Amino acid sequence: MKGKCFLSVLTWLLIVLVVLLQAPTGNGSKKGEIKLRVRVPMRDGFPQFVKVVWDPSQQKYTASGYCMDVFNAVLTYLPFNVSLHVLPAVVKSSYGSYGSTFDHALQKTNLNDVVVGDVTILANRSKLVDFTVPYTGSGVKMVVPVKHGRDQNMWTFVKPFSWDLWLSIIIISTFIGIAILIMERNVNALPNQEGSPNQTKLGASTILWFPISQAILPEREVVVKGCSRFVLMVWLLLAFILMQSYTANLTSILTLDQLRPIFLNVNDLRREGYYVGYQFGSFVYDVLIDQFKFDPSKLRPYRNIGEYHDALKLGSQNGGVAAIFDEVPYLKLYLQEYGSNYIMAGPEYRNAGFGFVFPLNSNLTAYFSRAILNVIESGLMNEIEDKHFGKNYVGGEHESAQISSSPLSLSFHSFSGFFFISGISTLLALLVSERFIWQRLILMAKALTEIMSPIHLFKKETRTRPIQDSIHETEA
Repeated sequence: MKGKCFLSVLTWLLIVLVVLLQAPTGNGSKKGEIKLRVRVPMRDGFPQFVKVVWDPSQQKYTASGYCMDVFNAVLTYLPFNVSLHVLPAVVKSSYGSYGSTFDHALQKTNLNDVVVGDVTILANRSKLVDFTVPYTGSGVKMVVPVKHGRDQNMWTFVKPFSWDLWLSIIIISTFIGIAILIMERNVNALPNQEGSPNQTKLGASTILWFPISQAILPEREVVVKGCSRFVLMVWLLLAFILMQSYTANLTSILTLDQLRPIFLNVNDLRREGYYVGYQFGSFVYDVLIDQFKFDPSKLRPYRNIGEYHDALKLGSQNGGVAAIFDEVPYLKLYLQEYGSNYIMAGPEYRNAGFGFVFPLNSNLTAYFSRAILNVIESGLMNEIEDKHFGKNYVGGEHESAQISSSPLSLSFHSFSGFFFISGISTLLALLVSERFIWQRLILMAKALTEIMSPIHLFKKETRTRPIQDSIHETEA
């Protein structure tokens, strides 16, 4: 009996030991090895992201592309060794996403399967599989043709400055005009003497006109006092910078070719009944119907950027499309090749990005997620992106893809520092020039302080009491 108990305990210990040796450990060691069956989506378009081919020399499938290079980099940060067996996963749906492929491929697999490719992390997919953290950002936008030209009208001359800057110029001009009028109000005009200042030039009606006229047509001996000349010098320096900036920005508006999208939003496309395109086998089809409310009959699938280009060239009226909707990484690849005549525009349907896929409740998801973070922080991700997309590509950041040469109006913020210096300088010059005013105020304040002081009140009370006592003695 004792021998049987000892044998059963020994058997359980051996089983536990074998399990511990085969299971991945999280302490950074590389003990043991697991076998992963890597399923790679097999599609015709966008081989830059993922491509799987049959290698007859090795009698097996090999995968390449951006997603596979990221996956290989992630393997180097795992705390265990991994052996790979690559298999293609064919997208069978003509309009849906990878969801149908997941159902077909993952429901019959074990916990050591992984899907590696340009698979977008979505909420409905997370019910079927587990996702790692995203290794690149994404989002759905549209690419439309651009129209070249210059947006000019009768109010083009005000576009170099924004409205807040124009208002600030009027305010600072009025303030400087009032300051000079105050400082020069006591200057006597000598109309019979040539070159003498003329007091009528500094009347109340010229408060705003005077600083502007001095900036455009400066005159000599318009002001007499040194403080007034200092204020005028500061204003002329500010006016010179403003005029140079205005001239430069107006020249850009009048001469530079401006790129503007033909369609600014989805409503224009939907209201006019234009055809739009999307990537074959992508979840974007569902987004166009559920989120953007397009008629399914107005949607046309395409497989690669070459078909995108041909469809956009034809246009919606000639068998093509007016816009292409796809995820930002694909659109940026398209713009890198055909970007001179197209631009990314419209609203954005946001999503998490691309991630690796494991079956539900897989114990490998957390290990791969941590490894992805290590790859991103190590800088390897930038090297992989430069290898496949060029150095101008920034994964997931669509600001760099939305290019427009339209110049922007200069705002008050661009000159706020100079306006502040001009205002403070004018105020100080006004205080120095009219120092008798604040000196008189100081004297009045001192006198008021002395009157309200306790000592002064006590002296006043002692003076009052003897007079009252003498009056009472006389009455007695």
